[in-house]
Amino acid sequence: MDAIGYVRISKKDQSVHSKDYQRKNIQDYCEYNHIVLGSVFEDDGASSYTFDRPDYRALEQFIKEHKNNVKYLIVLDHDRFSRNLPEALQKIEQLEKRYGIKVIATSEPLDIDTSDPSVFLLRAFKYLIANQELLTIRRRAKMSARHAQESGRYLNKAPFGYLNGRQKDGKMILVVDETKAYIVQKIFRDYLAGVPRYLIHQEVKDLGFHQSGNGAIFRILINPLYAGLVRVVAHGKNPEKYVKAIHDPIISESQYWRAQDTLGVNKRAMKTQPKEEFPLKGILKSPCCGQSMTAGWSKGKSKYYLYYRCIKHSNVNISGAVLHEKFNKLLLNLAFRQDAIDEIVVEVKGGLSAMNETRNKESKVITDQLSKLEEKIERAEKKLMDDIINAATYKKWNKKFNAERAQLLKRRDELDEDLEDFINQELLLLPYMLNLPGIFEDATINQQHAILNEVFKQGLTFKEGMFRTPWIHPEFVHNSQILKQLELLENEQLYDDFKEISLCGEWGIRTRGPFNKSTVFKTAAIDHSANSPVQKYKVDRNLQMIFTIIFNKRY
Repeated sequence: MDAIGYVRISKKDQSVHSKDYQRKNIQDYCEYNHIVLGSVFEDDGASSYTFDRPDYRALEQFIKEHKNNVKYLIVLDHDRFSRNLPEALQKIEQLEKRYGIKVIATSEPLDIDTSDPSVFLLRAFKYLIANQELLTIRRRAKMSARHAQESGRYLNKAPFGYLNGRQKDGKMILVVDETKAYIVQKIFRDYLAGVPRYLIHQEVKDLGFHQSGNGAIFRILINPLYAGLVRVVAHGKNPEKYVKAIHDPIISESQYWRAQDTLGVNKRAMKTQPKEEFPLKGILKSPCCGQSMTAGWSKGKSKYYLYYRCIKHSNVNISGAVLHEKFNKLLLNLAFRQDAIDEIVVEVKGGLSAMNETRNKESKVITDQLSKLEEKIERAEKKLMDDIINAATYKKWNKKFNAERAQLLKRRDELDEDLEDFINQELLLLPYMLNLPGIFEDATINQQHAILNEVFKQGLTFKEGMFRTPWIHPEFVHNSQILKQLELLENEQLYDDFKEISLCGEWGIRTRGPFNKSTVFKTAAIDHSANSPVQKYKVDRNLQMIFTIIFNKRY
């Protein structure tokens, strides 16, 4: 044996020559030069930028074991050996000194003098071209990936709740995994309802969520793919941005951004987190340019004074004391009136009959699904016993079936609850909306911002002694005229009929978004005495629940 061959092909490097083509050229070269070709090593799919690849390590191990028996390492061309200039030259020198082996391309003569400076220069130039080509390929791949992102396409492994699929044109697309999407929806609903992440993790484990670690739920909550958004990373002067995805969302975009607000990692807002003494920072817009205002303390003669300042125009300052006093009055007069709460109670109770009828139909469907699922489980067991499938396959399918069964059983248990008694208990929470200032005062800064972002989605400005907003949540529009008369808030875009809601919920009653009774209200307060320490804790912990009730009050 005089020589061994080495062929490599890599999709990452966009190889143009097949392994068969490379092997044939190596064989022809050895035959032409009358040398005996021994083994031909193949490297399939590895990057050419490093020699730390399994198939090459096997080649080098073979060389060590057959030292002095092999004189040449033949490759089709030097870019098949490596595309990394310094590492390639170093590796060639190492093979020659340690094992007496020449690395030769089929375009070079067998008796090439590798110590000749011109040969060294020629090889260095070839590796330099190969290195440059590799960098070009990588740059092109990154640009292609970014273009796909900007088109709303996600190219990597599907996250939990999705599957990797293909469109008719063969392009990759995420497809909703219906057996797991329910878990993702539950994670977001529970978190927005105020349930701690560790409790959510404990509960969804039984439903088939097997990701471990303290950050498992956090990773779900911060992933924009679930809201039908693709994050396009910053590149050069182009900042990070979010684009509409081509795949179907599992949750609403509103739910995703509310979760980011609560997590304190809202990428749309300022990166700096507001402090408790500046509740309007990040919400208040400058009256001169519409940019977000910052806040801080300014030293006076005898004490410090709080001011909100325009980021772009330093001469635009508004007294924090004036703003906060005015804002507290705004909250006081923005609160629900008793007649509005009475209307909600009448509407919800009036829909109980239709809700129960829909729930009964759903319960029958779930019972039928459970029956079919049990049949699938039995068939899988029979196939295992008959040696049609192996234990690993059975375990995989049994795991999936059990997760589906857990979801169905949980939903059936929810449907079996006494809906009327449940609704009556939850409606007891509504009177807290008569005291918005109290709720706001008890909230954390992130909760306060979640509330303000929901009520005033496009922010607030303060001009001519009163707040102004281009948008206020429709459930609070009934106070617009009063707020304007009191010079507290100018609603610049009044609704013609704030009671009209076009979407239809799962129980046949109008709603603005998804609603899950078991998670939104499961820790609702029972003791409603004004000074009860239990109630004080419950109101704080269920702050997001109360607002979920209001924003989805028609269920």
